[in-house]
Amino acid sequence: MSEGSHGIERLRGKTTLREVLEVATGFEASARDFYTALIPRVSKNIRYLVEELAVEEQGHFDLFSALAARADLAEQIKAEIERPASDSQFSDCLHLPDLGENPDDQTVLQYAMGREHAAMTHYRELANTTPDGAIRDLFTFLASEETKHKLELEKLYYEIVHAGGV
Repeated sequence: MSEGSHGIERLRGKTTLREVLEVATGFEASARDFYTALIPRVSKNIRYLVEELAVEEQGHFDLFSALAARADLAEQIKAEIERPASDSQFSDCLHLPDLGENPDDQTVLQYAMGREHAAMTHYRELANTTPDGAIRDLFTFLASEETKHKLELEKLYYEIVHAGGV
């Protein structure tokens, strides 16, 4: 392998924090829009949950947008970091499924759990690879938030699916 091709391979494994924030902002916006559109189509059993998820995703979107706009972080946002192994799975979540006009609770919960798992894993990896500072703190916070969401969804899934609700 020549030095030039080796350098290109090395660069493919890198990304900037700005790119990470852009993808994460898109992830949160797509989730917010998806859950918002889903609210009138889900059963009353989980409508409150879908409403809460839409609000949570908007909050995450707002955090990323505010962080990306902070002048005091402009240099840190330019920094290159290793592209997390979870990057492609996380990016795949930008493509939303069509759950139909009347999605059942189990399908909605399965999708939401998968999305929360992808976000939890990705934010945790980013927190582990991002330099100390506000951005790392944000990824640590979000990894914790997504973990809580996933556990809540799993609990509800168990209650609904295994208690005969679906």
